[in-house]
Amino acid sequence: MADPKFFQKSKEFTLDQISKITKITLPKDINTKKIFNDIAPLDSADKNKISFLNNKNYINQFKISKAGACFLKKDFLNLAPKNMIPLITENPYHSFALVANAFYPSKDITAGVHPKAHIETSVNYDDTVQIAPGVIVSSDVTIGSNCFIGANSVILSGVTIGDNTIIGPNCTIAYSIIGSNVKIHNGVRIGQDGFGFAENQNVRIKMPQLGRVIIEDDVEIGANTTIDRGTNPDTIIGRGSKLDNLVQIGHNVVIGKNCILVSQSGVSGSTVLGDNVIIGGQSGIAGHIKIGNNVKIAAKSGIMKNIKNNEVVGGIPSVPIKDWHRQTITLKNLIKKK
Repeated sequence: MADPKFFQKSKEFTLDQISKITKITLPKDINTKKIFNDIAPLDSADKNKISFLNNKNYINQFKISKAGACFLKKDFLNLAPKNMIPLITENPYHSFALVANAFYPSKDITAGVHPKAHIETSVNYDDTVQIAPGVIVSSDVTIGSNCFIGANSVILSGVTIGDNTIIGPNCTIAYSIIGSNVKIHNGVRIGQDGFGFAENQNVRIKMPQLGRVIIEDDVEIGANTTIDRGTNPDTIIGRGSKLDNLVQIGHNVVIGKNCILVSQSGVSGSTVLGDNVIIGGQSGIAGHIKIGNNVKIAAKSGIMKNIKNNEVVGGIPSVPIKDWHRQTITLKNLIKKK
C-alpha cells in the first residue's frame, strides 16, 4: 500500500469504471458494480485490489494471488485463481498504469508565487502558476498556464515554457523553448554550453554556442540529466520522448519522437536519432552519426557508425544483436577450451 503521507489516493472505482478507464471488455456474468479500493502487487493484493501480470517470472505469485482482479494476457487465463476476475488485455502493464493514475492522480497545482521567490517584472505568467521558494525567473521569460516551478530552480532570460509543465527543484534552464505537458525532474540542467572547441597547434579556442534547446510536448526528463544547447543549429528533444536520470545530450543532437534513453546513456554532438529509438543504460553514441527509426540499442553498447531503420544492436563496437550474442558465446567457449 502506498504511504498516505506521500501519495494521496483519489477514490474507489467500480469494475465498470475501470473497464471504461482502460477500454477493455469485462468477462460475462461479472458484477460490474464491484468496488476496488486500490492497486497492489500480486503477492500483497487482497480481494479489493487490482494487480497485473506482465512477466512469466511472476507466474507462481499469480497462481496463488488473492487479488480481486488482475490485468493479464489471454494466454494466462487458464492459470488464474478461482476467485480472481481476469481482465484480459494485450498490454497488462499499460492497463495497470491507466488505473494506477486514476487511483493516484498528479497533485493539483496550488497557484501562487512564494514570497521568497524572485520574479523579474518582465516575466509573463498568469495566476494558475505555482512558483516555490528560492526560485529565480529572469527577464522576458514566458510561463504557460498550470505550471509548477520547484524550489531553488533558476530560469534564465528569454526562456519559454508551455502549459501544464512541471519543473522540479534545483533545475537550471537557459536558452530554451519548453513545450507543454513536459516534466523535468530535480537537478536537470538545460541549455548550458555545448562542448565545442576549435584546436590549432594544441591551443583550444571555445566555439560560441549560439543555438537553443527545443523540448517538444509530452517529454519527460529524469533527475540530473544535462542537455547542451546547440552550436548554431538547435538541440531538439522530440515529442513524447523520455529521458532517464543522468543522461547526457550533446550540442546539436536531434532526438526524434517517442524515444527512450535509459540512465547513464550519452549522445555526442550532432547525432540524429529517428523516432521510437530505445537506448539501453550506459550506452555511448559517437557524434555526427544517424540512427534510424525504431532502432533498439542494448545496454553498455558503443555506437560508432550509422544504424538503419528497425535494427537491434549491441556490443562495443555495436553489431547486430545476434552477432553480438554469437561473439559472446564464442569467447566463452574459447575460454573454456583454454
